[in-house]
Amino acid sequence: MTSPHTLSGRRYDFWADAAADAVEERVGTADEHDDPVVIKGGISPSGVPHFGNMNELMRGHFVAEVLRERGHEVRQVFTTDDRDPLRKLPRKLADLDGNIVGLGEVDAAALGENLGKPYTAIPDPFGCCDSYGDHFSEIIRQSADLLDVDIQVESNTDLYESGRLEEATRHVLEHADEARAILSEYQDKVDESYVPFNPVCGSCGKVTETVTAVDAAAGTVEYRCTDMEAGGRVIEGCGHEGTATLREGKLPWRFEWPAQWRVLGVDFEPFGKDHAEGSWPSGEHIARDLFGDEPPVPMVYEWFTLDGEAFSSSEGNVVMVSEVLDLLEPEVVRHFFAKDPKRARDFSVERLDLLVDEFDRFERLHFGEETGEEADVARAERAYPFVVADPDPDRVRIPYTFAAVLGMTDDPDLRETMARRSGHIPADATAERVERALARVEKARNWAVRTDNEYNYRLAEELPDVSFDDATTNALADLAGFVEAEEPDGEALQEAVYETARDHGVDVGDFFTAGYRLFLNEAQGPRLGPFLAALDTTFVLDRLRLRG
Repeated sequence: MTSPHTLSGRRYDFWADAAADAVEERVGTADEHDDPVVIKGGISPSGVPHFGNMNELMRGHFVAEVLRERGHEVRQVFTTDDRDPLRKLPRKLADLDGNIVGLGEVDAAALGENLGKPYTAIPDPFGCCDSYGDHFSEIIRQSADLLDVDIQVESNTDLYESGRLEEATRHVLEHADEARAILSEYQDKVDESYVPFNPVCGSCGKVTETVTAVDAAAGTVEYRCTDMEAGGRVIEGCGHEGTATLREGKLPWRFEWPAQWRVLGVDFEPFGKDHAEGSWPSGEHIARDLFGDEPPVPMVYEWFTLDGEAFSSSEGNVVMVSEVLDLLEPEVVRHFFAKDPKRARDFSVERLDLLVDEFDRFERLHFGEETGEEADVARAERAYPFVVADPDPDRVRIPYTFAAVLGMTDDPDLRETMARRSGHIPADATAERVERALARVEKARNWAVRTDNEYNYRLAEELPDVSFDDATTNALADLAGFVEAEEPDGEALQEAVYETARDHGVDVGDFFTAGYRLFLNEAQGPRLGPFLAALDTTFVLDRLRLRG
């Protein structure tokens, strides 16, 4: 068996170069290979196509981009396994606008009545697409567009019904004994009665696994609609006996995957580690010994989790691409997927600030603005142009958490003033670069609101209705005098808050609360010194002196 761990033993600054080398070992260089290189990914549209599903799409994309850089024409296809039957009801669904809803917010009964039917034979619960399967395939297309990845979506239903998979299906049935012998090496349930084809019942529309006779030459099978076990439950068959053509059913997954490789001419396919020890060994075996084909170059990637828990469409633990792009710039998302696919990692919405900080450092390493480990610098120099479409050495980046602070006001002029006063926007920055830099503020604001973290406050632009005792009022006035005289930075002002409270005999905690009441009309907030230091000085002085 060919190891699917293609990256193992190869050492490159950017992993996509190693994968591209493996592809060229199969197809040759651009000068030697005229046909397009075909890169494939795939998904079963069983529920919400989530951010985790983009692993396969983005890994393929980076390899495609490296191959294009080398002069190859590349076609990236993404199959939707929408001929599969719906085996259980998902807990969450999503409309085409990216709104995730619970099952109770759609016609769940209609879905329940269609258990066992192909996804493309089930009505769209939102009523906007031709079927349940089409609805979620459309979300895949939209997600790819949002990430600026050019893919060709291939529906399995279309592949069967158009006849493109018919010859591969016929070949499997003509060599059913060989097919059984191969699959029995990987699955215990395979016996002499096993037939590698699942017809769709002509009466109830459910997928059935009971084939009673095969006429491969005629391209038909006879079947009986029997019960199907799915997820610990039984989906009842209707008992109908009938005849189906090879376009009126599907191959089991273990045969369908290598049939897709054959029909689509796949040269490279990344996949999750679950397939590395399951579907890949049997798929390679079937491709070579049953179809006589060279299987594509494989590449295993590790999954990543969502805030420490596994992504699950059926269980509803998901975040969609559209949601992520409300929180992060596209280049930060691309950076996440450009990291080593051999390492498991967590996508923590709670700590997106760390991911953005990591990207900002990656960018500085690329432009030589920061020193780092040799491997980190080499990776940044090589991978960065695939992450950022138009590298700009004079770009302006506002730290994500400070952008969240700026998001406490909706006033664009005040946001810019605060960013300039804090040194995050150079005096000579062009208007276009300033605009791009400040675009991060809305992303960070959305993050603060979504996670309800320490940045989820709003600047009180009018003096709140507050009153303080004389000691506190005098302390606030003295703090204003310090700000006016010293123009301190954030850390110096933070220390001055402590010292001023102590000098006036005011409880330090109460003094901080007074500051938060004045500026946020809240009892708590971000670190007060850096926050006040970023604000307009006149505004701060007036507020500390209790002027309206």
